[in-house]
Amino acid sequence: MSARLCFHADEAVDGIQDGSTVLIGGFGMAGMPVALIDALLRQGAGDLTVVSNNAGNGETGLAALLAAGRVRKVICSFPRQADSWVFDALYRAGKVELEVVPQGNLAERIRAAGAGVGAFYCPTGVGTPLSEGRETREIDGRTYVLEYPIKGDVALIGAHRADRMGNLVYRKTARNFGPVMATAATMVIAQVREIVEVGDIDPETVITPSIYVDRVVEEAERA
Repeated sequence: MSARLCFHADEAVDGIQDGSTVLIGGFGMAGMPVALIDALLRQGAGDLTVVSNNAGNGETGLAALLAAGRVRKVICSFPRQADSWVFDALYRAGKVELEVVPQGNLAERIRAAGAGVGAFYCPTGVGTPLSEGRETREIDGRTYVLEYPIKGDVALIGAHRADRMGNLVYRKTARNFGPVMATAATMVIAQVREIVEVGDIDPETVITPSIYVDRVVEEAERA
């Protein structure tokens, strides 16, 4: 199976629907697919649920999507940081919903969706407001809270390099949420710095196999 190679980010995000759940990779700006987010802003889809580690930086990328009123709900682990003022203002005004998920739980809930796991028990959050009203179970003398998978209609991820089939490799800390998000969405769109010929990437270094990737766009200056 080969990914579709797109000439421009606008082509890559074509067809994303209103009301979609969009998984967006990145840890801060590391691995953040900014060109794809900008293209989604131009594309026009709204009423989105965005799943990301944080709630935007400054006024670009995810923050710009929020500022445009295109996001209905954010599911993230770190919504408040020094430069997340766009989200903060919207949340305080009641214009965006928030679901806070501890970072490890967020990664595991996404991974569970990709692995076909129906639900799992985790001790993180037990005894805090995050577990209120949730099913719990005691296992070996420890209390766990039931967590459900998070799956996406679309995943927008940033990688370092792809071959023409769509096999992906990442660079350093940019390898964060991208690999698990690529397994958990119906359509996976990757922004990469470089597209190379098949065989130019050592198979032993491939992190996300092409079978998970639907579209790839080369954005050398912004990946």
